[in-house]
Amino acid sequence: MYMTQSLHRSMQQRPDKIALRFNGQSTTYAEFGDRVARLAAALRKLGVAEGERVAMFSLNSARYIEYYMAVPWAGAVLNPVNIRWSAPEVIYSVNDCSTAVLIVDDPFVDIARKVAAACPSLRRIIYAGDGETPEGMLNYEALVADSEPMEDAYRHGDDLAGIFYTGGTTGVPKGVMLSHTNLVSSSCNQLMAGTLDEGTTMLHVMPMFHLACFASINGVFLSAGTHAVLRAFEPGAMMAAIAETSITHVLLAPTMIQMGLDWMGSNPGRAAHLDLTSLRSIRYGASPMTPTLMARTRATFPHATFTQGYGMTELAPVATLLGAEYHTDEAVATGKIHSVGRPVHTTEVKIVDEMGNEVPRGCVGEIAVRGPNVMLGYWNKPEATAEAIRNGWMHTGDGGYMDEDGFVFLMDRIKDMIVSGGENVYSAEVEKALVNHPAVAQCAVIGVPHEKWGEAVHAVIVLKPGATTTLESVRSHCREQIAGYKCPVSVDFREALPLSSIGKVLKNELRKPYWAQPA
Repeated sequence: MYMTQSLHRSMQQRPDKIALRFNGQSTTYAEFGDRVARLAAALRKLGVAEGERVAMFSLNSARYIEYYMAVPWAGAVLNPVNIRWSAPEVIYSVNDCSTAVLIVDDPFVDIARKVAAACPSLRRIIYAGDGETPEGMLNYEALVADSEPMEDAYRHGDDLAGIFYTGGTTGVPKGVMLSHTNLVSSSCNQLMAGTLDEGTTMLHVMPMFHLACFASINGVFLSAGTHAVLRAFEPGAMMAAIAETSITHVLLAPTMIQMGLDWMGSNPGRAAHLDLTSLRSIRYGASPMTPTLMARTRATFPHATFTQGYGMTELAPVATLLGAEYHTDEAVATGKIHSVGRPVHTTEVKIVDEMGNEVPRGCVGEIAVRGPNVMLGYWNKPEATAEAIRNGWMHTGDGGYMDEDGFVFLMDRIKDMIVSGGENVYSAEVEKALVNHPAVAQCAVIGVPHEKWGEAVHAVIVLKPGATTTLESVRSHCREQIAGYKCPVSVDFREALPLSSIGKVLKNELRKPYWAQPA
């Protein structure tokens, strides 16, 4: 398996088909492939050797997708940079894997200068913006224009394809090493599950540095579909793009979906003129969709089906899928919709205890995954790799259980589990109860210090517009659905929750004020 294989196929069989739409411009597969081969040749002329790392620090763009294909075409290794990182975090990742070339666009030029001054391995910075090329940087378009297309270097199989840094919000980032087989085998599951086909026009609105977005990009290439790109997430722009570009597929976090629907409610005049009937597939991840949000989304996109994915960077990234057939009213009645689905075609999943032994169905343990999607390991971290991958199984750190039909139900990060008075409390279970409260729009549950119980259950709640409630009301509501010891003993009402770039709640940020060490 090799990442550029599907591009070769489309260049041969569909050269005139539109591969990519961005900023009102369209690029065919023949044109796209030519640019990829030229950019790869430019990297080689800059001295990038086989296996060297090339980083991209940019908002979404057509050039980002070219980068994703050109770097492996050149025989080099991808290193997408988290656009939310500070300069020290970027510097750490560049130094950690000795990155040779950094590609940047306009918002990140200043940070790129700091990175260049602090990273001895970084030999060149390529400017991929649309303004005047900053001093000391090379122009992306000039490099492409001045280079003759090169033959594909054909790195494949277990050859390293990319280093994807993860964990920067909770400690030193770890570089997840993913091979060509890891990435391609994981993306193949999208086609095997029937979620993509040649008629796909996928809107890429999630940040492209994130592996979930990259997996969608690979899936579209495998299906010979069309990419449509938004530079960054903005609710109104997303809704307009769906209507104006006849988008068929989109990948979003539930918070993004909610923001899109809220935008439509706040802009009824503009929303009324949007034809959204082209959308036939909504794929979501990072967290479940609440029943209320699911109902609102169905009403807005009546022709769309839903698919939920669960995984992590170390799994390239998908482990399970909950398909469209389990998002029906019948699935709601059976409770399957509350799961993250069943293992995808190329993976095995089991639930294990602390010793790695599989636990009985219905019992909570750690989710472990085995398959060709499991990472090669963490860059320069053999001990962390050995801890994560044991006997070929990736131990995810996520707690969950599997029912008799093989559906996996996610409970919590093992490290996020709340131990209150000796009882295990899974925040997901408490959150599931909370979101049904009539005043609650969003919520997150964490453990906070307690002198008697060790930890106490604490809820952070965002109220619906105009709504009010009290701790007593919240506790009373929860008691009707879960055991008393699981109910929040304290609550904090906020206007918004801290979110990651893909809309996942940053619980570590919520915990910091409570667990900070005294001065």
